[in-house]
Amino acid sequence: MTERTVVYEGAGAESSGGRSRAGAVAVVALLAVWEAVARLGPVPPLFLPPPSSVAGEAARMIASGELARHLAVSLTRIGLGFALGAAIGTGVGLVLGTSRLAEAVGNPLIAVTYPVPKIALLPLMILWLGIGEAPKIAMIALGVFFPVAINTHAGVRDTEPLMVKAATSLGARRGQLLAKVILPSALPMILAGYRLGAGIALLLVVSAEMINATAGIGFLVLHAGDLMLTGQLMVGLALLSLLGLVSTWALRALETYLVPWRDDFRG
Repeated sequence: MTERTVVYEGAGAESSGGRSRAGAVAVVALLAVWEAVARLGPVPPLFLPPPSSVAGEAARMIASGELARHLAVSLTRIGLGFALGAAIGTGVGLVLGTSRLAEAVGNPLIAVTYPVPKIALLPLMILWLGIGEAPKIAMIALGVFFPVAINTHAGVRDTEPLMVKAATSLGARRGQLLAKVILPSALPMILAGYRLGAGIALLLVVSAEMINATAGIGFLVLHAGDLMLTGQLMVGLALLSLLGLVSTWALRALETYLVPWRDDFRG
């Protein structure tokens, strides 16, 4: 049994390393093609600056502190909005999943409000909360709330009934049942909701900063586009892509840590 496990682990590590190398080669190839097209192709550098020029612009913005300022503003908005939306969404999802009355009342409300584009609510939130950080954070929180609440509810409802009955027969109280059985069972779905919420938070913060902001990555992209500063625009887009990758990797690492039994031996 031990030898078989070692073989599987070795195969998994080799497969993971191979996928990482393949991904790195694909990125390098894409950058090389982009550089060649920008320098030798028919597209003027004003419309498609080469990666080397974008990297130089990024270095200039880092040295001046401009990039750090925009990044800090956006990360603050995302962090506050995500934390608020994820906390409320997890709580509501747990209540909906453990109470038939709450489920009967809450599900229609979520079904009615979920399809509304959250960016369309920004003018209304500005009327309610004023001009400043509050409407942006509230909109991000609202966007994160729905996938987290829906996934948490689904995870709780999918808990194996036999596990609940077994814990109840052993004398588990309601709080113990929630902490020891329901939450661990629903955790993969909850974390999947967090990953969806992180992507939505990134999308909403950029949209909000393009409409009502004087700093942030969305403002940087819009301002650079208005002034035809294509290098700065590409730096902003690259930063958004990097933030998306980092958030995905971080939440996957958190899932691996919290839900180790979900690991498999896919090649």
